[in-house]
Amino acid sequence: MQPAPRRTFRAALSAALSSESGRLIERAMQLQALDRQLRQSLPEPLASHVRLGNLRHDKLVFLVDAPVWKSRLRLHAGALLDAARAAGIPAGDIAVKVATMQPVPPDAAPPAPLSSAARDSLRAAAAATRDPELSALLLRLASMADC
Repeated sequence: MQPAPRRTFRAALSAALSSESGRLIERAMQLQALDRQLRQSLPEPLASHVRLGNLRHDKLVFLVDAPVWKSRLRLHAGALLDAARAAGIPAGDIAVKVATMQPVPPDAAPPAPLSSAARDSLRAAAAATRDPELSALLLRLASMADC
């Protein structure tokens, strides 16, 4: 019988990387990266009141924290669409919704990606384990550093 912490770790890792959860996490990460990229084309203080909420078909859906920012963002629709196309996103329109959200600090640094040392450690742990399921999950987690 395995100790409880190992089972908890395995269950958490498995849940995080399961097919449905993994796709959601990956989608959220892609939207976050696109959000950072698109907000760079906006002037301050507008950029700190805007978040990309979704990409639906060919429409970028933005969230703003007050109606005044909705009006101002619509004025920058052309610049946002150009920035999206430059990023390889074939967007043809934007939608703007007013939603209560936490402001984005203008100097917020993007989270650091998984380092190559962490990736190598995960691969080594996968090679050292006798559990094929855990090994597969560790390798899948390590592959996220390559993105």
